[in-house]
Amino acid sequence: MATEELISKLTSLNEEFANALIQLSSEQEIREVQAKYLGKKGMVSALMREMGKLPPEDKRTVGAAFNKVKSSIAGAVEGRLGELAAAAEKADLERTVDVSLPGRVRASGHTHIVTQVRDESVAIFGELGFEVAEGPQIENDFHNFEALGFAKDHPARDEQDTFFVDDGKLLLRTHTSPVQIRTMLSEAPPIKIVAPGAVYRRDDDPTHSPMFGQIEGLLIDENVRFSDLKGVLLHFVKRYFGEDLEIRFRPSFFPFVEPGAEVDMQCSFCIDTDSSRCRVCKGTTWVEIGGAGMVDPVVLEHVNIDTEKYTGFAFGMGLERMAMLRHGVNDIKNFYEGDMRFLTQF
Repeated sequence: MATEELISKLTSLNEEFANALIQLSSEQEIREVQAKYLGKKGMVSALMREMGKLPPEDKRTVGAAFNKVKSSIAGAVEGRLGELAAAAEKADLERTVDVSLPGRVRASGHTHIVTQVRDESVAIFGELGFEVAEGPQIENDFHNFEALGFAKDHPARDEQDTFFVDDGKLLLRTHTSPVQIRTMLSEAPPIKIVAPGAVYRRDDDPTHSPMFGQIEGLLIDENVRFSDLKGVLLHFVKRYFGEDLEIRFRPSFFPFVEPGAEVDMQCSFCIDTDSSRCRVCKGTTWVEIGGAGMVDPVVLEHVNIDTEKYTGFAFGMGLERMAMLRHGVNDIKNFYEGDMRFLTQF
């Protein structure tokens, strides 16, 4: 290609680009057209490859023409982008804002449903004078089993039920009862505490989880009776689940209480309807909420409390179970999977 022809084509491409640029109204369109002309595979670059065929004496002239066209296109792009930015700024300044419109409500978080259950439960027991006590989640055998009267061959002391660490010397607590032991070892009666917190067991099904929340209560004083225990739990059920509900005790065994009982409450989902169709209580009209009983004298002896002078009761309930019974949740895993569609309901 002759020198004059090459320069003429460069001039035409420059004019062609200028005409195309005027019609573009966005940065993306402008950048695309710029690449079409100046990119590695663009039309100007294609002409530059022809310069290698020219005589040496003409290459300087054509090179100057190339540089002029490239500068012209780059300058035109920056100028057009500046025009678009100025127009956008002007439009923004001229925009009419209705200051009477309500502001946009930002989505806000809230405490987890299990935390809500824990806080509300603590508050209800607080109405009766119970104070919160806490302890470590990694425990030793004495506080978690021995002091609570667990037999040496009790199934809970096997790895099939409990998470052991440090060659079996330490374990993840299986209940918050160790907090009761630590409190009785460090404080003299009267003792009146609730111990909420996370506990760990080798369970995994729709109603059990390897980690779950629990709240336990302990009262040690003179002349504490079984009827006192029932009064405390009845107060809790009426405050948390409903004033019209009653509770009942069924005899049961726990190593650290004697006598011991499973605690049931009337099913709140079918109290005023046909219970035979209730999926929660399965037609029995009662649902289990936890375990309770009078503190076994053996436990008091382990913590050096005079069993001739003091008696007491203890109880325990699962936080997730209370949430499931109150809200009709059928799978405990819903509380931990992080599905916002579920969590935002509470």
